Amino acid sequence: MGQKLTVLIVGASRGLGLALAEEYCGRDWQVIATVRRASEQLNALAVRFPGSLAIETVDINEAEQVLALRARLDQRRIDLLFVNAGICVARDNTPADVDVSDFTDLMITNALSPMRVVELFASLVSSQGAVAVMSSELGSITKNPGFWEIYSASKAALNMLMKCFAGRHSGDPRALLLIAPGWVRTEMGGSGASLSIEESIPGVVSAIERNLGRAGLRFIDNRGRTLPW
Repeated sequence: MGQKLTVLIVGASRGLGLALAEEYCGRDWQVIATVRRASEQLNALAVRFPGSLAIETVDINEAEQVLALRARLDQRRIDLLFVNAGICVARDNTPADVDVSDFTDLMITNALSPMRVVELFASLVSSQGAVAVMSSELGSITKNPGFWEIYSASKAALNMLMKCFAGRHSGDPRALLLIAPGWVRTEMGGSGASLSIEESIPGVVSAIERNLGRAGLRFIDNRGRTLPW
């Protein structure tokens, strides 16, 4: 039997991140999942998949904690780094009335912190692996319908930072992926969203698996279709 593939999921305590951890465990991957604080649901998943799921604690908005996790995982071989981080506040605000602290929190959590993880952990990912970051179609300048302005701006910033990372690593043999899972019914997406987690995440995982080892940056949806920037 060959060695299991390993995925590091950064942000797996609930919602899409938890569903990602469950999907990869079900596909017989070795999963390292991070949480900011203890997650009963993730702990229960570890009981269901003994030996397949390891849990690490880190707040990716705290640089020292990210560096400490990087040191703990220094000798691990990772086949997929999946950074799932995001908040959605100030949905109805415009630049005229948004609270500065809300804007700052969005930019740090949705753009800066995920890319800090990519910068620090990408070197652990194998040459035939992938680096994936959870984004949104609202991060597309051409596809954005003109709402959730401040949140959309944070996702557009994430996409641009990932483009810059790809530009600085033009010879990188790994897949670099921005993933738009669709509008999913989660705490962040709301009850009126068009997709359930079960309708989104298996497709996301399958799309990533098809892209493993395919060099270059792509912005894709949960069916693996290329999205416009």
